[in-house]
Amino acid sequence: MSRPDTRVAVLISGEGSNLQALIDAARTGQLGARIVTVVSNRGAARGLERARAAGIEALHLGAVRGQERADYDAALAALLAPREPDLVVLAGFMRILGPRFVEIYRGRMLNLHPSLLPNYPGLDTHRRVLEAADEWHGATVHFVTDELDGGPAVIQYRLPVSGGDTADSLAQRVHRGEHLILPRAVSWFAAGRLRLAGGSVMLDGRALDAPVSVDEEGALK
Repeated sequence: MSRPDTRVAVLISGEGSNLQALIDAARTGQLGARIVTVVSNRGAARGLERARAAGIEALHLGAVRGQERADYDAALAALLAPREPDLVVLAGFMRILGPRFVEIYRGRMLNLHPSLLPNYPGLDTHRRVLEAADEWHGATVHFVTDELDGGPAVIQYRLPVSGGDTADSLAQRVHRGEHLILPRAVSWFAAGRLRLAGGSVMLDGRALDAPVSVDEEGALK
């Protein structure tokens, strides 16, 4: 059973369209969780406006020029601690978090990445997919570990790459899928269905051999 008292902190850096998908799911009761705070490393991020419009605490934690990553991570951890999130969601958060921060929320932090991991960790995924002439592209929600975009995958959205696709058109198509799979993964966690055990993703008490797959029509595979 979903626990609406599950507390979620969302970290963003920009537009916040995936944050909006989470807000919409929470509003309709599909998330089974409460977004208690939204934090951005960029003060001008539109996602902060989305949070405020929804009555959610919206905070800016910028990095000081020359600040060590560990110091920023410590400040972020101190900011989140009194808000007591059960789950931290990285929804377009454009900073790499170090091992100390990851350890605090190990098994309680999900990231959304715009590729079919383990393919194309890092940036510019849409361009890289086109340059490689891949037939398939998509997005992945995974648990965060010390390895960049390398944590165990929970759910993926897959779409065929067409001959007329550009990096921009792929980005738009992938965004639509991101808005499906991120709320779904968060709802699973809130319901107690999803957890990380060692290095294995457990869904409904069973270790996944592969991430759950959703096609472009939104159907589970």
